[in-house]
Amino acid sequence: MLRRFDHLTIVVRDLDRAKEFFAVLGFREAMSVVIAGEPFSDYMGVPEIEADHVTLVLEDVTPRTEIQLLRYRHPDPLPDPHIRDLNKLGMNHICFAVDDVEEEVARLRAHGFEPRNAMMDFHARKLVFIDGPEGVTVELAEWH
Repeated sequence: MLRRFDHLTIVVRDLDRAKEFFAVLGFREAMSVVIAGEPFSDYMGVPEIEADHVTLVLEDVTPRTEIQLLRYRHPDPLPDPHIRDLNKLGMNHICFAVDDVEEEVARLRAHGFEPRNAMMDFHARKLVFIDGPEGVTVELAEWH
């Protein structure tokens, strides 16, 4: 039986910029380690893995919400030329509920992170997409 969402992992090249993005949204760094060799290579299916692994935790929320960042030292990460295309198969986007979507967008803009579209109302929510780290689409939703 599933209990709850645990975490999402994003592979990034610019670890500092990714941490800044999530810090603006209220995440704090909880742990940072380097993973390398076994058992990680076997578990991840990445031979000779070496990567910075940073766990970010959303402050003051229950249940615990984590974003994990991986910055590969070895091997080089594989680019996804379609990461921003929301009609591709597979992972589409992650969405966070917020109290005030316009306030969050203003805070993100102040740090150089821009929305991808105009806000829209849909299913009792005000929604907007933001370009997250490495082109990952992050959506913010303010419930009416």
